Amino acid sequence: MADVAEVLSMLVRGSATVAVAESLTGGLIGAAFTSVSGSSKAFRGGVISYATDVKRELLGVPGELLRREGAVHPEVAAAMATGVARLCGATYGLAATGVAGPEPQDGKPVGTVHIAVSGPDGKIWARELTLDGSRERIRVETVDEAVDLLAGVLKANIGEHSR
Repeated sequence: MADVAEVLSMLVRGSATVAVAESLTGGLIGAAFTSVSGSSKAFRGGVISYATDVKRELLGVPGELLRREGAVHPEVAAAMATGVARLCGATYGLAATGVAGPEPQDGKPVGTVHIAVSGPDGKIWARELTLDGSRERIRVETVDEAVDLLAGVLKANIGEHSR
């Protein structure tokens, strides 16, 4: 798993920034980034879009998509990532939406999670997760996976050679 400090360092080296849109993690991703001293050089902010209407109204997730698929869907994660990058003026958007439990949501079982990164020129990278364990474990693992996805995107786009 990638380290948040390493991700922030890559962002700074690449003169890039990130913003986060979170649902099931309720601010844990943003907290992970802001726990690192100097994070303000690359972390722009975030939106905790726990309610579906906040995803639609604030982040610009299409209402038709939400009606058709529910909030736990790869396209929703992608739209959240794109929306938060736009809203916060960030180079990259990082988003997570899913079911932490204890009950299924929108017909999706507990542990179903979608994470996405939006980047320059509208490119999207996404990952679907099927996680096990308690609500807290699912939320913590989602943070780790989200940071790891962003790290992979940055390594491919900013490159480790920019050290």
